[in-house]
Amino acid sequence: MPPLTSRPAVAPAATEPDPGAEQSVSEPLAFQRPDVPLGPTGRPVPDFPEPLPVKEHGGARIIAMCNQKGGVGKTTTTINLGASLAELGRKVLLVDFDPQGSLSVGLGLNPHEIDLTIYNLLMERDVTLHDVVVPSGVPGMDLLPSNIDLSAAEVQLVHEVAREQTLQRVLAPAVEHYDVILIDCQPSLGLLTVNALTAADGVIVPLECEYFALRGVALLKQTIDKVRERLNPRLEIDGVLGTMFDGRTLHGREVMERLVQAWGDTVFHTVIRRTVKFSDATVAGEPITAYASTSTGADAYRQLAKEVLTRWPAE
Repeated sequence: MPPLTSRPAVAPAATEPDPGAEQSVSEPLAFQRPDVPLGPTGRPVPDFPEPLPVKEHGGARIIAMCNQKGGVGKTTTTINLGASLAELGRKVLLVDFDPQGSLSVGLGLNPHEIDLTIYNLLMERDVTLHDVVVPSGVPGMDLLPSNIDLSAAEVQLVHEVAREQTLQRVLAPAVEHYDVILIDCQPSLGLLTVNALTAADGVIVPLECEYFALRGVALLKQTIDKVRERLNPRLEIDGVLGTMFDGRTLHGREVMERLVQAWGDTVFHTVIRRTVKFSDATVAGEPITAYASTSTGADAYRQLAKEVLTRWPAE
């Protein structure tokens, strides 16, 4: 891929998208249709309808929030997308599948004071899902917490039979009680992440609007393709989400343009812009939809929740 520079954007034919990325772009980019009001992705933003209420809970769709690069907004997106889906009447389970325990911390828990975590559920046969699930503080949203103990699971699972399906087995009882299960993956493509992809129906890829973040997506797609081929044929990429976007910078706009050129309609129309409110909400241990309910960040995740629901199979 040619390096990003301060030059004006060039036509798509003159650029070289990331290898392995999906290539279809069905909607015009900003420089092609200057007369049409466009969103930050360079495409017209559709109106996402209010989703219909759920008549009964269950049959959860499992989503892995995945990117091997750290600091791209996986945990922030898991918390706030989950809270926004809960506002829409969905019963949501968040799974903290990162030994750093950032998801648990972001919801106000102290990882060192948790008695039972996802590690115990994975490795101890007498521990049940009910033993480990805790309230998140958000109505309609629960949490499977994690702490540093989970780092030992990656080593111990190596010797297990069907080690890639371990998470899928322990989450099976949750599918009948929840509408959505969101798995916050660690920033690597190791065995824990492969477990998450094997358990998942779909993947959401949060991607910081920076050049180095863009370069790593092709490797992630190769991993997803291998898991789909060898372990989980139902796995789909639900979407790529641009995060930490700053439309005031040429660099941010160029990265977004490259992202849409490479991934086309897989890129969500919703874009998460930079705002200090996300950091403040994390310190407060709350989703931004509760901490700063009227902020642009909260509005963006509410729009994302509606867009996500429109992409999923009819309920």
